[in-house]
Amino acid sequence: MRAAPMTAKPTAPEHELDRATINGAARGERDASKRFVEVYQARVFALVSRMLAGRGRAVVEDVAQETFLQAFQRLRSFDARGTAKLSTWLLTIAARRAIDELRKQRPVLLAEIDVANATGSRADDRAVRRELVAAIESALRELTPELRAAFLLREYHGLEYSEIASALDIDIGTVKSRLSRARAALRERLQEVRHG
Repeated sequence: MRAAPMTAKPTAPEHELDRATINGAARGERDASKRFVEVYQARVFALVSRMLAGRGRAVVEDVAQETFLQAFQRLRSFDARGTAKLSTWLLTIAARRAIDELRKQRPVLLAEIDVANATGSRADDRAVRRELVAAIESALRELTPELRAAFLLREYHGLEYSEIASALDIDIGTVKSRLSRARAALRERLQEVRHG
């Protein structure tokens, strides 16, 4: 499994697998399993890469592969008729695996975040963007794994509060609290940049 190129833009929702393909993957059918990975690998790698930024490509790939292995082992228990989308269920596994990895390793610097794809022609604009990237990177680096997971699932992957609560096995009030604290840290850091 190799990751597709990642951007810092929120991951656009892609289609979900149909029930027949999910059932085929759960039975271990090769084509269905391959399709499962093809449809969801970019989203899994995007989340894991952002959560484990700075940990190295090998660590990201290991956690992503562990995510898919665990998903294949548990796929028979996924209810395709239920309210949760397969992508949410899979991102739940990925987020938990990444949090486990973050807890067992000491914090390291996050990789640079590409805040926007805009190409400013003025040197001043580029300097401001670099400063903004550094401020966001610094604020994200200071977040606990739990706050970082909630923030990334909401802001980069567009999950609803209820989906984040399910993914992280917490209640919605805790999701709101974590998001509020993460956003406050970012706002504070951005204020420092603006007035620094």
